[in-house]
Amino acid sequence: MVHGVKSLMAALLAWAVVAPWAPGGRPYLAVATALIMANATTVYRSVTKAVQSVVARLAGLILALVAAWLMGSTAGSVAAIAVIAVVVGPRRAVDDRLQIASTAVVALAATTAAPVGSLVSPAVQTLTGAVVGIVVNALVLPPLYLDESDSAVRGLARAMGTLLREMGAGLAEQQLAARAHTWLHQARDLEKHLMDAEEQVRQADESLRWNTRCIAHARRKDVTYGQAFRALRGVFLQVRGIARTLADNAHDDHVDHHLGQQFLDRYAETLELAGVAVEGFVEPRPATGTPDTAARERLRGAIDGALTWHETMTDLIGRGTLTKPGAWYVYGSLMTDVERLLLDLDHADTH
Repeated sequence: MVHGVKSLMAALLAWAVVAPWAPGGRPYLAVATALIMANATTVYRSVTKAVQSVVARLAGLILALVAAWLMGSTAGSVAAIAVIAVVVGPRRAVDDRLQIASTAVVALAATTAAPVGSLVSPAVQTLTGAVVGIVVNALVLPPLYLDESDSAVRGLARAMGTLLREMGAGLAEQQLAARAHTWLHQARDLEKHLMDAEEQVRQADESLRWNTRCIAHARRKDVTYGQAFRALRGVFLQVRGIARTLADNAHDDHVDHHLGQQFLDRYAETLELAGVAVEGFVEPRPATGTPDTAARERLRGAIDGALTWHETMTDLIGRGTLTKPGAWYVYGSLMTDVERLLLDLDHADTH
């Protein structure tokens, strides 16, 4: 409904502004441009798209005028436009160059049936429609994507926390060999959640730029969970590293390199506490803006508990009291990963 209302307003406003002076009273180009800009995903995107569109159309018109002046409306002009607009210029701007070329070809065709001076009207219509579309998009419920960003980041944290707790429960039940590869696949699948959360956070950050709703309500920019996502991106690397180390060890042909159950029992508790810490890291705060003391205490308690186990394990490994001493390097890898995971959470949470 919002898109429909904004589209109708943009179309009617563009028609009312441009129709009095448009050739034949038909401002179709202005209306089309206004519709595109009014339905851009963010206000910032509508402005940047408008600038790119206007610049590309003006460049195409200029290119068509130069080609028509030098060679007339011939096949040679079309070939020159194609070479100049498509081949020349940076490769990353392919869409802009294609828009320039298409505009130039259409304008070149128009010069065969109308005076060259009539090509000024499409450029002005494009500019006017872009302005109308931007104004409508900025003033009529400009889009925000804060809920989507929060949901994606919390979903990522829950997925990683669940996997950590599943690995902890599996180790405690002596299911390392049976489930290690399943955990590894789940850890690799987390990258999909990570990419989705990154896109949602990027879009939420962009939606706050030049947004009149944010200016009116003085919204804070940290509501997009951008800092939380950056912390969880580091946590993802550690979770994947833990799953990979466990999978490699479970299928190591050297039996004396296998992890002892004494270590696995203690490490299982560490992983379960780490999972609780990851899930609690992005628990929503109250709408009043006051700190959720209970949530922070649970997170702090989970981190402290896991770090205590980490210190205990480090001491046992250092004194050589664990079984399977041939797996000392595996102990080190697993303890380093969980230590980095918890320290990343702790550092981010204090900020």
